[in-house]
Amino acid sequence: MSKITKTDQEWRDLLAAKGAEPVAFAVTRQAATERPFTGKYEGHWARGTYRCVCCDAELFKSDTKFDAGCGWPSFYQSSVDGAIEDRVDNSHGMRRVETVCAQCGAHLGHVFEDGPAPTGLRYCMNSASLDFEAS
Repeated sequence: MSKITKTDQEWRDLLAAKGAEPVAFAVTRQAATERPFTGKYEGHWARGTYRCVCCDAELFKSDTKFDAGCGWPSFYQSSVDGAIEDRVDNSHGMRRVETVCAQCGAHLGHVFEDGPAPTGLRYCMNSASLDFEAS
């Protein structure tokens, strides 16, 4: 997988051209977090594929999505090995694991070790970092 790099203005232009949510740049390029229970995919249960809003890389399938009750779309595993990279996040006075798109570096959300079987993981994603492709 080749890495994609762009300037901030190029990312802004790309996201605007795709009709991404206004908060998408702040979430994906500046590691902001959308407010809980406000994202368009939080209560979304259609079958299909969730992709990175910035580069269209496949990230998750709908059959790994579950209701964690946390206010953000949650998945127990990525659909493509190596599509997501983990980084230590010590912001806000806590230690968490940030997840980013391996292809373009977009901030996606965080991963926690309190998810369901079979992985025990909860990928807690920002809706603004995702696009959905129905199957």
